[in-house]
Amino acid sequence: MRRLHELDALRGLMLVWITFTHLPTALSAYANQPLGFVSSSEGFIFLSALFTGRIYFQHAQKHGTGAMHNKLFRRTLRLYLYHILLLAFAFLVAVPIASSGTRPGLHNLLDFCFDAGRAHAALDGALLLYRPPLLDILPMYIFFLLLTPLAFIASRKHGWKFTLGVSFAVWFFAQLGLRNFSWQMLHRYAGLQIPLNEMGSFDLWAWQFLWLVGVWMGVRWSEGKLPLTRVAQQLTIPSLLVVPIFLAMRYAIGHGFELGSYEPIFDKWHLGVIRMIDFVALAVLVIRARDYLKPLAIRPLVLMGQSSLQVFCTHLFFCFAGLTLLGNASMLSGSKQFALMATTLCAMWLTGQLLAKREPTGETANAPVKKPAVPVADAPLVQISSRTRVRPVPRRVLET
Repeated sequence: MRRLHELDALRGLMLVWITFTHLPTALSAYANQPLGFVSSSEGFIFLSALFTGRIYFQHAQKHGTGAMHNKLFRRTLRLYLYHILLLAFAFLVAVPIASSGTRPGLHNLLDFCFDAGRAHAALDGALLLYRPPLLDILPMYIFFLLLTPLAFIASRKHGWKFTLGVSFAVWFFAQLGLRNFSWQMLHRYAGLQIPLNEMGSFDLWAWQFLWLVGVWMGVRWSEGKLPLTRVAQQLTIPSLLVVPIFLAMRYAIGHGFELGSYEPIFDKWHLGVIRMIDFVALAVLVIRARDYLKPLAIRPLVLMGQSSLQVFCTHLFFCFAGLTLLGNASMLSGSKQFALMATTLCAMWLTGQLLAKREPTGETANAPVKKPAVPVADAPLVQISSRTRVRPVPRRVLET
């Protein structure tokens, strides 16, 4: 299956965008949702789901659903191990540094460890219950990978319309407070002790809809039934109207404009309806402009996009380093912020370079296929060269 470097580069761009948002530098304020009510998280999750749907559906077509489920499970387990390593770094390195009280940014990030105890927090983190800021995207990804085989099974039995319909219903109830209701039920009847605000910023009940839409589109793409160009042409004019309006509203909010009772439909963590509309509109414009964006698929972005999850984990170490360098300040400034950004981007690029996926060259891809050797049992007993003259067999011998 040929990789599309422009999509790999787009995912790499999302990682750079996430990094500039997370690092405690002056650039963070400008990198946070600069295109309207859309962040890098929506793009990263959707592109990951798109690749997941395409790759694993084709794997199921070639090797069967059992092999596909095994491959998904191995990938989920590998991501879980990454998460455990990040938690170990946080508890063994970051928590002792934060306990000194001289770095409030790092302390506030891991405050549950000091309230509940490091052992209790470590156990909840291993169970994916405790998901502190910066360390809550990988657990969300793990949950969604576990959800993907169930979505494939449901789509085979009932079709994708039913599967996406159920997913949309869950997203709708998430807008009405499903997350808080489910936490209260677990707290009351299952003895869950961890506070809701320590279980990650993202509402998984809502974000699962974006993931499953991406998986479905990946499957349709693999089947050759994804008419993106035609759909994008039909939605171009509405998108050209929607994007500037939301962009203006986004910057008006930064200058004191109040959303009031309409704030939930713009909410990032619950994936409000306005964010969904804005994301679709921006995606339509990107599809229409893809020919102009192809030259932006430079090799560093492609490499980072091909190893996106490992690169994502790499950037988290430097986020902790930035919070450590921050001290009592609210933001890094001067040469420190530039050094941190440059070092982080170089480390992310080196991670992608070390994990680069080798692709067949043109000569290898076009090489003639060698014919299999003739088995010994089927080989002729007498080798006949081009110089050997074969005499016809007498008729009487044939008759006998």
